[in-house]
Amino acid sequence: MTTLLNKLTTTTAGLDTLAVRFVVGVTFAAHGAQKLFGWFGGYGLEGTAGWMASIGLEPGLLLATLAGSAEFFGGLLLIIGLLVRPAAFVLAVTMVVAIVTVHLDNGLFMSNNGYEFALALLAVTIGLMVRGAGSLSADRILQLKLPR
Repeated sequence: MTTLLNKLTTTTAGLDTLAVRFVVGVTFAAHGAQKLFGWFGGYGLEGTAGWMASIGLEPGLLLATLAGSAEFFGGLLLIIGLLVRPAAFVLAVTMVVAIVTVHLDNGLFMSNNGYEFALALLAVTIGLMVRGAGSLSADRILQLKLPR
């Protein structure tokens, strides 16, 4: 178990990811809260599920729960820097699904509900998967305390 935890929390030292993790984590957590709880002007789980079903993503409730949970809890994990690599992977997959199923046909620009924002978030999550959480993170604390 320690070996698995070591692999999941491995990170490279540095402060460069802190601002990225925090801002992107807040963004994801807020979007997830919209989907799950209806906070920040969102539609909540039932509304999101109905919308997903209306565009052919079925079962709507399950997929809304998965997407909202990935964004909300993944965002929280990015903020505290815990399990950043696996959280970033789940968020990257979520962004690929959003791009392909919702935004791709609308072109690049957000003004047309395009994929530029989701693409930027995808790029950041891929970077965090490669780089890890950085020095000011729960992953770094675990990395330093766990036996190797």
